[in-house]
Amino acid sequence: MKRLDWNRLDAAAQRDALARPAQSRADELRRGVEQIIAQVRAGGDAALRELSAKYDRCAIEAIEVGEAEFAAAEAALAPALKAAIEEAASRIDAFHRAAAPLPVAVDTAKGVRVERMLRPVSKVGLYVPAGSAPLPSTALMLGVPARIAGCREVVLCSPARADGRCDEAVLYAARVTGVHKVFKLGGAQAIAAMAYGTASVPRCDKLFGPGNAWVTEAKLQVSGDPEGAAIDMPAGPSEVLVIADAAADPVFVAADLLSQAEHGPDSQVILLSPSAELLDKVAVEVDRQCAELPRASIAVQALAQSRLILVESLEQAVAVSNRYAPEHLILQVAEPRALLDGIDSAGSIFLGAWTPESVGDYCSGSNHVLPTYGYARSYSGVSVASFQKQITVQEVSAEGLREIGPCTATLAAAEQLEAHRRAVTLRLAALEVRA
Repeated sequence: MKRLDWNRLDAAAQRDALARPAQSRADELRRGVEQIIAQVRAGGDAALRELSAKYDRCAIEAIEVGEAEFAAAEAALAPALKAAIEEAASRIDAFHRAAAPLPVAVDTAKGVRVERMLRPVSKVGLYVPAGSAPLPSTALMLGVPARIAGCREVVLCSPARADGRCDEAVLYAARVTGVHKVFKLGGAQAIAAMAYGTASVPRCDKLFGPGNAWVTEAKLQVSGDPEGAAIDMPAGPSEVLVIADAAADPVFVAADLLSQAEHGPDSQVILLSPSAELLDKVAVEVDRQCAELPRASIAVQALAQSRLILVESLEQAVAVSNRYAPEHLILQVAEPRALLDGIDSAGSIFLGAWTPESVGDYCSGSNHVLPTYGYARSYSGVSVASFQKQITVQEVSAEGLREIGPCTATLAAAEQLEAHRRAVTLRLAALEVRA
């Protein structure tokens, strides 16, 4: 990991220190995804089978997972893993249900009632990656809030293995959360299928979930097409920023950095600390722990574009963190809650030595589908609200129109929208006649 002193860097060097690994939307990638989407739209299920054979190297007969496959998956899983999936689902449900938006009704003036009603997004598509590692936890993070929101049709796509089957834990998690249909599809072709529909895959209104560069590009393309589908948020590689003081345990800090570095070679991890001694110890510990990891080769690539940064104080660390806007922010300091008020931008925050980011990935109850690549400045993580539409309703009585009509007419006149003004003044005149 590169070692830097923040206060010895000029403005350009500070920008470089917080720069993410470049996310290429190269012409080759863009054109490749365009071709896949066009192929799926033109060829439907037949195209999906061809693309699965080409990219996932598997022959798929039935695109949809059948009951026998669900039963076989459940039978194949260890009881401890099934129990862990159910336990995690219950905590995710508890938090997301408590945090869900509520209907609102307010009288903004006498005779003027304004309401907000909630409706689920009718058809949603969930994408669960299974490239270098299957992610049943993502099925939980997406399936649980979709269920709470009451989405009428929830479909899930996840790549098949060489044997033509989906990962057993992903299937079990999908069943636990009440997903209606699961399809053995991955990559850009899965996104295209859910966005536009085929004979087997229902067309969805909104798509959710992380993925590789091809999946991300496909989501961006279908979200920009009026005939396509909305998406949860822009996405980039996973990342973590840790703020640690001199008393932090370097073993814990290194473990947290590596837990993100092992996600992928384009992941990024950053440590900010006012303690040069801690940075030294963490550097040694990262090397030691990394050598023991099964995914060490991936972590090493991520660490090559990661940073150990010396700052002047914890307050400066918070300012640097806000500038970076991390997906995950870990506060390994003596009084982590004392820093919370200063944090403006982060996907999810983890407080203290005993709160590794891993618990948020799996079973604390929060969601791990979070804004990355600096999008935490303007986006929030997935929640029940992500699966809902908020519709406003207003009802105005005659008395209420007398109350707010003049304000409406004045503003309409200021905007030179005469028909708007008359829609009010004609009614006010009619009320005067009736009076």
